[in-house]
Amino acid sequence: MTDGLFPLRRERAEVAPGAVHVPGWLSVERQRELVEACRGWARGPVPMRHTALPGGGVMSVRTVCVGWHWQPYRYTRTADDVNGARVARFPAWLVELGRAALVEAYGDDGGYAPDTALVNFYERGARMGMHQDKEERSGAPVVSLSIGDRCVFRFGNTETRGRPYTDVELVSGDLFVFGGPSRFAHHGVPKVYPDTGDPATGLAAGRLNITLRETGLS
Repeated sequence: MTDGLFPLRRERAEVAPGAVHVPGWLSVERQRELVEACRGWARGPVPMRHTALPGGGVMSVRTVCVGWHWQPYRYTRTADDVNGARVARFPAWLVELGRAALVEAYGDDGGYAPDTALVNFYERGARMGMHQDKEERSGAPVVSLSIGDRCVFRFGNTETRGRPYTDVELVSGDLFVFGGPSRFAHHGVPKVYPDTGDPATGLAAGRLNITLRETGLS
């Protein structure tokens, strides 16, 4: 049985080698804690903003960074493209959350030491084109956490932005980890379904995506 697009039964799955989807990993309480943390980061020292792209376009999602500031296509300690301020520090509890995510996905954290988080907020109509996370000097896995509206997460291949790819439904509380052979796979969010989140998470509308990464920088 399906809901017209995805199976109603949601089970843990290895979408590709090293790419693991764990539905419902975050409790509602933990989601509320993350929403409050994201609200604090969004207020500054570097506020959440729409990122300008080198070609003149602007990303439809709004982004705030923790630990390191990301701008296309590099990391810096200060947000020179916004207000010049140093970004919020990366807290120890977020390191522990990242390690717990790897244990859940792979059975071992492998010494994971994330030092940056990119928080993307999807308002109505926002999406993310197919891209690779490749500004990091580390090949450690990326940990992705979803809160709020459900979405189509398109997980592709390492060679092109096109097929083959797999569409996965991500729902509030879901964990998605990609590392190993899939670390540099193209991925994106072609669609978010408005008003499908749970207000109990503290997020009344929209979708938050928090990705934890090791930059390999010092």
